[in-house]
Amino acid sequence: EGVMFAHEDLTNNMWVNPYEVAGDRKDNDGNGYVDDIRGWDFAGNNNSTYDGSGDDHGTHVAGTIGAMGGNAKGVVGVNWNVKIITCKFLGSNGGTTANAIKAVDYVTNLKTAKNLNIVATNNSWGGGGFSQGLKDAIDRAGAAEILFVAAAGNNGTNNDATASYPSGYSSSNIIAVAAIDNAGGLASFSQYGATTVDIGAPGVSIWSTLPTTK
Repeated sequence: EGVMFAHEDLTNNMWVNPYEVAGDRKDNDGNGYVDDIRGWDFAGNNNSTYDGSGDDHGTHVAGTIGAMGGNAKGVVGVNWNVKIITCKFLGSNGGTTANAIKAVDYVTNLKTAKNLNIVATNNSWGGGGFSQGLKDAIDRAGAAEILFVAAAGNNGTNNDATASYPSGYSSSNIIAVAAIDNAGGLASFSQYGATTVDIGAPGVSIWSTLPTTK
């Protein structure tokens, strides 16, 4: 989903494309996307990376990663010194694997073409079967030394027995993450797998940023 880039606890940690001129209706950086100032909405095929309260999950995840610290407001993210790039491919009608591929390649291109210091993408999403095209995109990111951090899934099943994607691809740059509760145990809803899931991270009753009317 998208991210509320104007949220008071996120705004200073949101990425702004230094290679684009806002509003000139030109593809200044030559990546195929016009005025991609804060990333791109692949679901809507436009540069509107925040479309209202429906982008609550993306905004919540962004805050978990990088809500501002030391500002006496809201919550605090894991990393206070971060820039978050919005690559939205899930909208009100869901999303497609084709657009997921475009989103992954968008980030990879920013690193390979512009030499931006991009270390990881967050992929708190799942669904769909095996896609060679998506695996190839993840591998291209890996070749650029970009980690692909993926949710293990929320169906409580064993990923060793039944593959879950995208966390289940064999790409070496994937880190598959299960959800744990505040006691350090596996969350009741979290998928798991001795060989297909790498780590657990807090995922129950997490306080974070959400869309506001400000």
